[in-house]
Amino acid sequence: MSVPGNAIAEQQLIQGCAANDRKSQEQLYKRYYQPMLALCFRYTKNQEDAIEVLHEGLLKVFQSIKEYDASKAGLYTWIHTIMVRTAIDFLRKRKLKVVNIEWRSHNEPSIQPETLIDKSAEEILYFLRQLPEMSAAVFNLYVIEGYKHKEIAQLLQINEGTSKWHLSEAKRQLTNCFEKRTIF
Repeated sequence: MSVPGNAIAEQQLIQGCAANDRKSQEQLYKRYYQPMLALCFRYTKNQEDAIEVLHEGLLKVFQSIKEYDASKAGLYTWIHTIMVRTAIDFLRKRKLKVVNIEWRSHNEPSIQPETLIDKSAEEILYFLRQLPEMSAAVFNLYVIEGYKHKEIAQLLQINEGTSKWHLSEAKRQLTNCFEKRTIF
């Protein structure tokens, strides 16, 4: 059985980073910089904060890469998870105002696919940044990352009802914004 060339390169990259080899660390940084910066940007309001989260997350990657287990997740997925958790830690440090809200499922807003058809990625990202930080975080975790409300509640240290409310509120605000093409 043959192993793809990039898998060998990835394994060597991991081993190099685990040995504190600067060239390997630089290569990993360059390989994951853009996709992880985009992820961090979804959770922050500006590029400076996104870069701060990215660098803090990559530092965690370099510090814990010896513990990486390829049988549990691919390297991209492992780094992605560290970045999401670093972004959440960043939001927590900013002491987001957390208010527990009782959520009721009636009239749950939804974003219709046809609403997004003529929108660019930049425009959608712009609208996401207009959301309040907690609502944006819940929206990202639920819609983009695929977390369940129970997991989101644990990560953000809120109750499940509050997570559901923030998702509902984010959808409502985004729907209004997409339909009117205005800022909140």
